Amino acid sequence: MSKKFFKKILNSKLFKRIYETPTPRWIVLFIDILIVSLFSLATIYVTSRYATAFPSPLDTTLVKVVVIIGVYFIASMAVGSYKYVIRLSVIEDIYKLALMVGLSSIVLAVIEFIIRQINTFPYFTYWNLFVIGTTSFTAMVAVRLTVKTIYSILTSVNVKRTPVIMLGSAINSFMFANALKAESHGRFDPVALLSLDDHKTETDINGIPIYRFNPDDVAEIFERHNCSTLLFLSTQIDNMREGIADILLQNNIHLLMLNQVEEFDTTNSQSIDLSSHVKNIQVEDLLGRAPIKNHNPKIMKLIADEVVMITGAAGSIGSEIVRQVASFSAKEIVLIDQAETPMHDLQLELNETYPDLKFHLFIGDVTNRQRMEKAFAEYHPKYVFHAAAYKHVPMMENNPAEAALTNIFGTKNIADLSVKYGVQKFVMISTDKAVNPTNVMGATKRIAEIYVQSLFFKLSKDSKKASTQFITTRFGNVLGSNGSVIPLFRKQIEKGGPVTVTHKDIIRYFMTIPEACSLVLEAGCMGEGGEIYIFDMGKPVKIYDLACRMITLAGLKVGKDIEIVETGLRPGEKLFEELLNNKEQTIATNHSKIMISKVPIYKFDNILNSINAIRAAIEENDNHLVVLEMKHLVPEYKSQNSRWQELDDVVEHESQYNNQYY
Repeated sequence: MSKKFFKKILNSKLFKRIYETPTPRWIVLFIDILIVSLFSLATIYVTSRYATAFPSPLDTTLVKVVVIIGVYFIASMAVGSYKYVIRLSVIEDIYKLALMVGLSSIVLAVIEFIIRQINTFPYFTYWNLFVIGTTSFTAMVAVRLTVKTIYSILTSVNVKRTPVIMLGSAINSFMFANALKAESHGRFDPVALLSLDDHKTETDINGIPIYRFNPDDVAEIFERHNCSTLLFLSTQIDNMREGIADILLQNNIHLLMLNQVEEFDTTNSQSIDLSSHVKNIQVEDLLGRAPIKNHNPKIMKLIADEVVMITGAAGSIGSEIVRQVASFSAKEIVLIDQAETPMHDLQLELNETYPDLKFHLFIGDVTNRQRMEKAFAEYHPKYVFHAAAYKHVPMMENNPAEAALTNIFGTKNIADLSVKYGVQKFVMISTDKAVNPTNVMGATKRIAEIYVQSLFFKLSKDSKKASTQFITTRFGNVLGSNGSVIPLFRKQIEKGGPVTVTHKDIIRYFMTIPEACSLVLEAGCMGEGGEIYIFDMGKPVKIYDLACRMITLAGLKVGKDIEIVETGLRPGEKLFEELLNNKEQTIATNHSKIMISKVPIYKFDNILNSINAIRAAIEENDNHLVVLEMKHLVPEYKSQNSRWQELDDVVEHESQYNNQYY
């Protein structure tokens, strides 16, 4: 009965209001000064009363106390020792208190020294100052720890928390551990710290045990604390990427990440809800490496107050280029795409995010020359980013004519119009599948690369300086793009499996959409024309391992809860993608993540003849001939797992295109 009654009182609205609301700063300051006042008065009065040499009357004692209070008050304001939320107070707060007391004692000691130079008798006495400082400091710490203990007891009533072990033993991790413990109705109870520092010697901090990370006994540590969850700060994601996450996942340890660390402030008097910033870690968080970030002022200078055109603007890459170009204060942005609904969604986003931005939605297909010319004639862009393309390998393998029409002739239309209307820079988005292509999609992108590059050198040769700088950027798969493997795996896991991979040994490069687009802008800024830029994609990822990670992150076991099934390579698919042709070499740039690929330069007239042959095959609706002409133009194009493999032998015995390079 008494326990039930106690809980009822603790759960009352009045009591909740008392312990859930952080103590106002002025009250903390008042309590600190009150403590100093009491100990100062007691110390000086007692020592003065029993002093035989220089007894002080009460009024003199009160004056001394007022001086001490004044010094401590000023020191508190200067140091800010009263600003910390008491229920979160531990190391940093105690450090501030020690600093405040030490500073006050030094100032008072200086005052005492000056007085002694004037008078022959002591005023405070150094011993009194020492006693006042130590007793006040002890009392202030005791008050804070008492409040913290009481608060911890109150918040534990009727609150079921998930035990977690926090990664790291530094002050940051420890502060967050205490903050999570102190949350009213918090979801997590940090029971230990897991240190990555091999030289760490502490066994605990303020009662929280610290363990060194060791792959061999990490599971035993979690079992000891009846815990199956690791919580780490978002700033520690690089440590997780370096293999730690895989070790933990293999031991069936659930991973949580605390986001938005920069918002945490123990001096904040408002309610702190750290639990709302904790999220389940996604496989995207663990892939590759730390994101590439560009802060190049040249990009801003290049784009600011200019008209920029972006084709494929509603796609994964195109829409991110739109966002980044908008952030660089473009004068106008022309968005070209044929997808009505995604364009509408992008319009709503831009209206909300960039209300002052002037942008034009231009619905149209890049293969429609007349429609594209209308856009160029109306808006006269200075910079063009060409992202419009078909990209799905199996689909394009079955529709080579349509793939060629969009990827080759759509690119040709935009490139030719860029020259006609005096565009300064044309930046084309290509793919790693264009290197030693094994499928129709990769071959069409390689031909598009060849066309814009040969066009640039043709114009440069004819006029000594091309009016339009044509630049190509190549990169691999982007995380979160439409139709990518990660959303597919996620859906399959949600349905209970199986998760399908085409081959157990297939590997791919991955990059986030924002960093890929950031590098596109960077390459476009540094390019002078004719370059094919390739990006550092980090380490390749084995798709089978990716599937295993995603299943484990979902709290399931591979082979027990979810099966992984091999379905066989799809038409045109290869085990690994390359960013460079075997014959190519790379040239370093002033950006560590961007290189220039040295490729053979094709003769423009030969390319034009070949492209015209492909166009004729499209008009005849002859897919067989379309692929054959592409293989003539790109002799390294060797089909894999495709019905077009039969054409490879035919091309090897023909030599009419031998003299196509400069």
